[in-house]
Amino acid sequence: MTTPTPRNLDWLLDDLVARMPDVRFAIVLSTDGMLLGRCTSMEQADAERFGAMASTLHGVARSAGAHFDVGGVCQTVVELDEAVLFITAAGENACLALLTVETANMGMVAYEMNQTVQRVGAHLSVDPRPTLDEAGSRQP
Repeated sequence: MTTPTPRNLDWLLDDLVARMPDVRFAIVLSTDGMLLGRCTSMEQADAERFGAMASTLHGVARSAGAHFDVGGVCQTVVELDEAVLFITAAGENACLALLTVETANMGMVAYEMNQTVQRVGAHLSVDPRPTLDEAGSRQP
């Protein structure tokens, strides 16, 4: 499920987790769920699963925006009993996702995520995957 990438974003995610003690895990993913980077405190398999979940949740939010003609998604937030999941757009076709403890300062987490995306957003963009046309040929 992973894709090779010339840029290593793990350092960025480790820095984000280190600066914010309430953040448990952080990943960068493509909007179709491919893992692009993970904090080193998270196992590869768990990061891939987290990426699939984050992609699905963010996709549902994008669909709601499109259905109701109210624009794109800035951020998706899911409050769980013992954690909060944040997903924010991070450049073209990419997202930054964090899992925090339930007592995290949600405003500060959202602010730090947006600051991170603004600082390195160009490095987080992902080219869309090619699709197959009706004849089965790859299209950009």
